[in-house]
Amino acid sequence: MPKPNIDEILERLKSLENELTQTWDQILQEKRELFHYTLKEGKVQFEKSIEALQKREKTGLLKYLINAHLGHILTAPIIYGLFFPFAMLDLMVSFYQHTCFRVYGIPLVDRKKYIVIDRQYLAYLNIIEKINCVYCGYGNGVIEFVREVSSRTEQYWCPIKHAQRTPDPHHRVHHFIDYGDAEDYHRKLKQLREDIKNLQDIKQNITP
Repeated sequence: MPKPNIDEILERLKSLENELTQTWDQILQEKRELFHYTLKEGKVQFEKSIEALQKREKTGLLKYLINAHLGHILTAPIIYGLFFPFAMLDLMVSFYQHTCFRVYGIPLVDRKKYIVIDRQYLAYLNIIEKINCVYCGYGNGVIEFVREVSSRTEQYWCPIKHAQRTPDPHHRVHHFIDYGDAEDYHRKLKQLREDIKNLQDIKQNITP
């Protein structure tokens, strides 16, 4: 059985990811029509009648607190205590890319594409649920933003594959130089740096 070519697999993956993105955009549009909301400059707007229906499904704050799991209440300070590290990480990585990326010639990562906070517009959520959703959206968005910044950094400074595969490597790893290939490292490093300056990677063409 012939050994599969990794470039061919990546090409098929790129095609599938493009197809997935188009399908996902179509599904989102269908959901907007189904649940009667629109997006205007990133802000969600529901039809008034739909918003009224959603409010009827909202759990009252007192009832929500009375029925809350004790473990959820006790761990709340731990969860929300992570806000400060997230905010500091967000601030420091933003500062880093706005200074160092300009020196390296790497395009800046558009932070607002990764940190999406929109669940507070759902009328069926009470104030505590909205705060929880805003926090989760921010925390996970920061991680996605940081990962994109760090992956661009890695391609510029150390585009070498690891000796063993991690569970969920970022998409740029596939184009990195093989572990132990000294000749390729010296031959390809400059080109990989030029590629990241031009964002020539399999994800760039499908990023919404």
